[in-house]
Amino acid sequence: MSYLDLVNSPEDLKKMNMDEMKVLADEIRQAILNRDSQIGGHVGPNLGIVETTIALHYVFDTPRDKIVWDVSHQCYPHKILTGRKEGFLTAEGMAKISGYTNQDESEHDFFKVGHTSTSVSLACGLAKARDLLKQKHNVIAVIGDGSLSGGEAMEGFNNAAVLNSNIIIIVNDNEMSIAENHGGLYKNLRLLRETKGQAECNMFKALGFEYLYVDDGNNLADMIEVLKKVKDIKVPLVLHVHTLKGKGYELAEKNKEQWHWNFPFDIKTGKTAFEMPEENYNNITYDYLEKKIAKDKSIVVVNAATPGVFGLSPERRAKLGENFVDVGIAEEHGVAFTSALAKGGCKPIFMVMSSFVQRTYDQLSQDLALNENPAVVLVGWGGISGADMTHLCTFDIPLISNIPNLVYLAPVSVEEYSAMLDWAVEQKKYSVVIRMPNRMLHEKNFVEDDYSEINKYKIMQKGEKTAIIAAGSFYGLALEVADKMPDKPTIINPRYLTGVDEKCLENLEKDHSLVITLEDGEIDGGFGEKIARFYGPKNMKVLNFGAKKEFSDRVNVNKLYERYHLTPELIVADIEKMLK
Repeated sequence: MSYLDLVNSPEDLKKMNMDEMKVLADEIRQAILNRDSQIGGHVGPNLGIVETTIALHYVFDTPRDKIVWDVSHQCYPHKILTGRKEGFLTAEGMAKISGYTNQDESEHDFFKVGHTSTSVSLACGLAKARDLLKQKHNVIAVIGDGSLSGGEAMEGFNNAAVLNSNIIIIVNDNEMSIAENHGGLYKNLRLLRETKGQAECNMFKALGFEYLYVDDGNNLADMIEVLKKVKDIKVPLVLHVHTLKGKGYELAEKNKEQWHWNFPFDIKTGKTAFEMPEENYNNITYDYLEKKIAKDKSIVVVNAATPGVFGLSPERRAKLGENFVDVGIAEEHGVAFTSALAKGGCKPIFMVMSSFVQRTYDQLSQDLALNENPAVVLVGWGGISGADMTHLCTFDIPLISNIPNLVYLAPVSVEEYSAMLDWAVEQKKYSVVIRMPNRMLHEKNFVEDDYSEINKYKIMQKGEKTAIIAAGSFYGLALEVADKMPDKPTIINPRYLTGVDEKCLENLEKDHSLVITLEDGEIDGGFGEKIARFYGPKNMKVLNFGAKKEFSDRVNVNKLYERYHLTPELIVADIEKMLK
């Protein structure tokens, strides 16, 4: 008999004894591995939080008591215990649920959460609402230790400490972020672990919290005992819980960084179903940086806790040495830090995933662009994808391209990317952002070594009637569209996402009647709208192609291309319709 078969809600869990729940914990881990091995997902964070989650649902009464999961990449056990176990057992079930909390899935979830450091702020709001409405229930935030480095986490802790009513913050301390933790606060976490929570120096107590420490958060009996003790507490409390990331799966225990998240894999061997080709933009970038730093120690690579996104393995980080800085999960600080590095005479390069660009907006605007410091920002993974709604990478163009003083470059090929990167690093005049391409294309023609003539477009092919202005990774799509058109179109590589080449666009009016724009991102507020606005009072017709303004959720990218008319056939059909 499987105990997992008996659990369809937290109420079923409360009927079990300790021995039964320990077996259930093993079954939950097997279910997590089953899902992750088939469709990919977060492995280590979920395996490490199983006993804590069982204890939470055994002691508390959700959804009356409210649990907020930070990032929610550790919510799989919670989902299994709240009626969604089929999402881990069957292919049909897996398609129905996401890898993050989602109130549309269950009454036991309260927010759609996929970005870091938000749980304490959200829990503060729930607790304040409860108090104002004279309600009686517990509010619990579960935050991983890696998320503590995020600015919003500190803002939330600061506010929670003076709430003067029930709020329980569980700090899940597994000694890891995605990679290793960075920052001074982790010295205090380590001290608290080493002293079993008894150290006089305690940052949580200093803020005003009651504090308890659990040395083995994977001990179910210990977790149940301490949670019973703090249930219905009348003051803000931090429960510091030490757990093992990846517990129960040897490969994940030994290599915690690799197994934070993984592609589908073979459970026995750990071999993944996806292998990155040898030629990729991460390798190209690293090879450039390694050679450049060997000659110029003023170059500094900055990242905010996601080195794996850019292929910066522990071995590569070690080779870069002091010229690599991980600021922790703190993109805002990362941008300001990068700007000041440039002001101080260094040549900094901040690497950030497109999905996290929104967290950098104020600093990109105020700390970098307003000050016009010659720093470089590399945006990775930008483009339309089949990602979860919390990790879409389609919004960076509207966000970045409308900030004054920033130069946002969109290379179309390996050669152009390499040339733009070297120019951006060496120039001293501009704050430069480069959108790393996501399609491997070699185009040696028209590549230059100087991009200081801002907003100067490049005509790659001269044609008639129709002009295709294709930004970045969609240059290859433009070539496919051109092959299917009866009349040879003009193809333009705009190179700059932050402005328009008025002279180029005016020249098109002489012998073209239609301009189409292609961009691998959201249309609203994006690059193409700048072209449409330029031609607004003129006779030129304009078609903008890109993503709609929406939070798509795990939709196959090919289906999205169909939805957005981003296939060659659909684009040609739209062109023909417009020309008629």
